[in-house]
Amino acid sequence: MLYLVGLGLGDAKDITVKGLEAVRRCRRVYLEAYTSVLTVGKEALEEFYGRELILADRETVEQEADSILKEADVCDVAFLVVGDPFGATTHSDLVLRAVKLGIPYTVIHNASIMNAVGCCGLQLYNFGETVSIVFWTDTWKPESFFDKIEKNRQNGMHTLCLLGKQQLSRFLSYHLLGRKIYEPPRYMSVNQAAEQLLAIIRNRRLQGEEPEITENTVCVGLARVGAPDQKIASGTLCQMSTVELGGPLHSLIVTGTMHPLELEMLKLFSVDSSRFEENAFQRTT
Repeated sequence: MLYLVGLGLGDAKDITVKGLEAVRRCRRVYLEAYTSVLTVGKEALEEFYGRELILADRETVEQEADSILKEADVCDVAFLVVGDPFGATTHSDLVLRAVKLGIPYTVIHNASIMNAVGCCGLQLYNFGETVSIVFWTDTWKPESFFDKIEKNRQNGMHTLCLLGKQQLSRFLSYHLLGRKIYEPPRYMSVNQAAEQLLAIIRNRRLQGEEPEITENTVCVGLARVGAPDQKIASGTLCQMSTVELGGPLHSLIVTGTMHPLELEMLKLFSVDSSRFEENAFQRTT
């Protein structure tokens, strides 16, 4: 049996009872180590689970999936994913490979940012398409995510923006060791995401457009959702470029039309309560 086990968003204890039972009876346990992070390290997970964990980086999952599935037809193997196995990043390819090999699989779900984002008070059924904001480079500055945010807002929907992770490999190590060795990752902050959105707004205006999203659009910044030091801040997009939320992981919400109850909840987290209601008033139902 192949078990795909969600670990939740906080620490080692966020795993479900069902998930923990599965992990403890597996011969091999892999920890997906590239789409998200918990607030604790691999060693803390190993201590709580009572099992050694094998780190599975992107290269392992995408190019060496057969090694994960090896002997899973005669023993139990677990693949652990921060959040939910089918949350922000799906692992359909692993499931399809297992089915093709005749290996049964079980998915054990858990909380992910896709549902835990409701902690800020915005109602989940008022969210439109989720987007990813990637790190820009000097030569690559995509804006397609902005168009999707605008479309959601035109439809009165909120947008959850998942913020990029940048991980560079050292090719010298690849040639010497036969595989890529990755540098410690950079995680995008709410500040960086807001700066890129503001840059797009300026660019669109230079092209003669008036974007649906402006510097005064109400947004919500979230950091380390599910952890004891979780932080939430609401305010204008401009304010999100300077708000202090600490370490990763961060997410950003660009609001659409808000119900009065949503507005009341966001006021609890406002950076500047005196200006918040003024900026939010235009998008209430």
